[in-house]
Amino acid sequence: MRLAVIPARGGSKRIPRKNIRQFAGKPMIAWSIEAALASGCFDRVVVSTEDDEIAAVAEAAGASVPFRRPPELAHDHAGTMPVMRHAVDWFVGAGEAPSHVCCVLATAPFLRAGDLRVGLQALLDSGRDYAFTVTTFAFPIQRALRIDGEGRISMFSPEKYAVRSQDLEPTYHDAAHFYWGTAAAWRAERPVYSEHSVPLFVPRHLVQDIDTPEDWERAEWMRAQLAAGRRSPDEGAPT
Repeated sequence: MRLAVIPARGGSKRIPRKNIRQFAGKPMIAWSIEAALASGCFDRVVVSTEDDEIAAVAEAAGASVPFRRPPELAHDHAGTMPVMRHAVDWFVGAGEAPSHVCCVLATAPFLRAGDLRVGLQALLDSGRDYAFTVTTFAFPIQRALRIDGEGRISMFSPEKYAVRSQDLEPTYHDAAHFYWGTAAAWRAERPVYSEHSVPLFVPRHLVQDIDTPEDWERAEWMRAQLAAGRRSPDEGAPT
C-alpha cells in the first residue's frame, strides 16, 4: 500500500487555524489533498490531526481521517518524524502495512500532482530512504550578513567577499512540499536531510513556506499571478 499522510494540527499560533483558513477560494489543506488525490500515487490519503474541525474539512475535501493524533504529538514542539511514525504504526496495527509513505505538507498550495509522481519514481529508482523537493536560494548565502546588538554589520563568510557570484557554490533549501519515504525509514525515524535522500528540483516561483502573515500574503500574490497566466504552474518540472 502507498500512503499519503498530511499532518495538520489545530494549534498554529502565528497564523491561527492556517491549515483550514481560506486560500484562493478553498481551505488551505484542500490544495494538498487535491494534489495528492490527482497524482494517482496513493491507495489512501489521510490527515493526521487532533482537531475535529480540521478532520471535517479534510474529509469534505476527499481525505480520510481514520484516527486522531494523540495530545503528546499535537503540541508546538511535536516533530514531523514522530507524527509520521505514529501514522505508519497505526496502519501497520490495523493490518494495512504500507510500503511507501509520503508526508505531504498541509500548507503547500503550489504542490503539483506531477511532482508527487516524479518523487515516487525517484524514490523507487534510487533505492534510498527519501525523495523530497528542493529549490535554490534567491541570493548567495555565502554573502549573508549579520547585524549585532549595536547595529554593526559583518559577513558570515568574509573569505567569500571578493568571489564572483557565479563562482560561488550553488545552495538549496527544502521546498516544503512533500517527503516521499519508505515505511521502514519513517518507522526508524531516519533523518530526511542526509545522503540517503534524493533531491527533486522545483522552480522558486512555486515555493513559499507559510509560517507568518507576511508569508501568507506573498503566497496569495503568487497564486494570483499563476491564475492570471503570468507563469504556468506546470513550468519547470522537477528533475
